[in-house]
Amino acid sequence: MKSKTNKLLDQLLKLHPKYIDLSLDRLQILLKKLGDPHLDLPKTIHIAGTNGKGSTQSFIRSILISNGYSCDAYISPHLSEFNERIVLNNKNVSTKKLNETIEFVKKINDDYPITFFEITTAVAFVLFQRSNSDFLILETGLGGRLDATNIIPRKLCSIITPISYDHEEFLGKTIYKITREKLGIIKNNDFVIISKQRNQVKDYIKKKLSKIKNIYYYGTHFKINNLENKFKFSFNKTTTRFIDQPKLHGIHQVENASIALAFSEIMNKKKYRISFNKINKAIKETRWPGRLEMLNYHNKKIILDGSHNTDGAVKLKDFLEQKKIKPVVVFGMLNNKKINVFLNTIKNQIRNIIAIEIPNEKNTFKLNEIGKSCKLLSIDYLKINNVNELVRFIEKSEERFFLITGSLYLVGKVRNRFL
Repeated sequence: MKSKTNKLLDQLLKLHPKYIDLSLDRLQILLKKLGDPHLDLPKTIHIAGTNGKGSTQSFIRSILISNGYSCDAYISPHLSEFNERIVLNNKNVSTKKLNETIEFVKKINDDYPITFFEITTAVAFVLFQRSNSDFLILETGLGGRLDATNIIPRKLCSIITPISYDHEEFLGKTIYKITREKLGIIKNNDFVIISKQRNQVKDYIKKKLSKIKNIYYYGTHFKINNLENKFKFSFNKTTTRFIDQPKLHGIHQVENASIALAFSEIMNKKKYRISFNKINKAIKETRWPGRLEMLNYHNKKIILDGSHNTDGAVKLKDFLEQKKIKPVVVFGMLNNKKINVFLNTIKNQIRNIIAIEIPNEKNTFKLNEIGKSCKLLSIDYLKINNVNELVRFIEKSEERFFLITGSLYLVGKVRNRFL
């Protein structure tokens, strides 16, 4: 039986306009009716990029909270419950408050055509306006320039995480067009942080942002050196910190943590209280479920990773090489993703594929489509029909390592079965 929240969210999905364009017009009209809550938000950190947005916001949020600040956050997608998308005063929004606000915004919208992400962003803005928190961290949903979150006029900070190919049908077919869309969040900021980027992207960003002041680049203004149990963080060639390795797996998570450290150094210069000792603990203890998360289940290791694009596949391959793990892969993916590129990237680091359709997702690759890709790439595979069958298979298997990947939606649907 569906919860009240899910029934309300289903009603919002039915408002979807027949023609989709990336635009801020529909949201602007709704927010005007709501009294423009987006003009009265906590100090905002805005994050765009292809990968690493969630981990970066999680590191920053942990640092702010550990230093006594209250923090809101807007995150997408969620793993298990929609409440995870809206954080108020350091906690996921309560179901009661969420339902009341959805009903209020839905009534004000009065069945006007609007996308699901636009109207739920309006719900979030209403809640953030009422929260009285010190800071708000906003993740873009898709792109940047015309993303619903970019309707806010001013930010404390804009952050660009690593950019690669994804959502080309909306953002453009070239890396330069995609980058230009992501850079659209950079407006009216006190400062900007650019994460580690591939050279062609970094060069393009520097050219496009040549007139922007107070901009900090990875490799120029801050960087990290990875050590065995710690990593060395340098900022503006003067500050060197030795930071405990985060519990989040993968070298890319150290790079994501470096963005949060750069943010902290800049905030200290702006006279905010950010203690180094608390930073160190916050980085070490940050959790971000479903991203190279390792669980123990029936004497087996279950690795959950929501990677779904080319860059994510490369980071996944690097992680498996580093750990010297060759797992059986449970694989499901949305059918607008590059399945052959993803599987070809990781195929030498895996044993075989267990194909599964993402439960209750009409846009999932079908079992025969996944099988076709596996045959094309000479990857051994078998088909599993549902999550119950998958769990039974893993329980009986003599294999020790399983990796569930291809979609964060898939990870979210199966994660609770292995906790």
